[in-house]
Amino acid sequence: MVNPSTTVVVVTWRGREHITACLDALAAQRPHRTIVLDNASDDGTAALVAAHPSAPEVLRLPRNAGYAGGLAAVLPRVGTRYVAWLNDDAAPERGWLAALEDALDAAPEAAAATSSMLLADGATQSVGVALTADGHGRDLVLAGRDVFGFCGGAALLRTDRLAEAGGVPAEFFCYYEDTDTAWRLRLAGHSVISVGPARVRHRHGASTHPGSPLFHRWNERNRLLMLLRCAPSAVALRELARFAVITALLPVRRGVPDAANFRVGLRLRVLGEVLLRLPAVLFQRARIGRRAKVSRAEVWRNWAGR
Repeated sequence: MVNPSTTVVVVTWRGREHITACLDALAAQRPHRTIVLDNASDDGTAALVAAHPSAPEVLRLPRNAGYAGGLAAVLPRVGTRYVAWLNDDAAPERGWLAALEDALDAAPEAAAATSSMLLADGATQSVGVALTADGHGRDLVLAGRDVFGFCGGAALLRTDRLAEAGGVPAEFFCYYEDTDTAWRLRLAGHSVISVGPARVRHRHGASTHPGSPLFHRWNERNRLLMLLRCAPSAVALRELARFAVITALLPVRRGVPDAANFRVGLRLRVLGEVLLRLPAVLFQRARIGRRAKVSRAEVWRNWAGR
């Protein structure tokens, strides 16, 4: 048997209700290696994975390290040319992996390829990620556009370029680890491509709960950490200041949306977590800058607000 080109990493936590569909779909793909990273599931997921006929390799952590932490834990074990990130609630259609591998084989300048993520009703969730004018990562739903980054729920990356760019930010736990990685790949002079035929059906929200306080805490915190690590300093400081000012004004504003990310307590916690991590983040920023072949300003100018 020819050695596979790709290791598919499936990170799971309490995935009993949906991981079987993911593994079944992977079994129909081009030959590859599968590693399931079990984030200390306590719902029977481990037994379900162990009994699956595809016999995936399993790495079980003693505690839940989140999606980012799980990916980071597996990366040193990946010896293939490519590594795929795949949500445990995503089921790739037949030909998914072949389409991604063939696309990267044909585009040596690209470090990552992103899939077409489809919701259960067939609507498009993401064909890649755009960078907004205020530094958010935003899912693109129209095919044919250039993408800044990839959706980490179903993507293929060159293993060596990922490692050279600093790997996966494990401390993010969940959310923005993909956009942060795309930033660093762009700074290293690489591109990211969108591969329309690589289709994945995604049970959005099966693993996490978008809109929950935890979702907004991780989302807001990690966006700021990403900007402090990767963006031009003026942009990072502007967005941190904007977040702090909005937080301070919320108690006196009228018509504040009834959403968790507009709760003062949650936003103060985000600011506290960012400030607590600031010394480490500034060290990371310097290291990222030393690796960069393209300036932060150029990446921002080329992609922000497109």
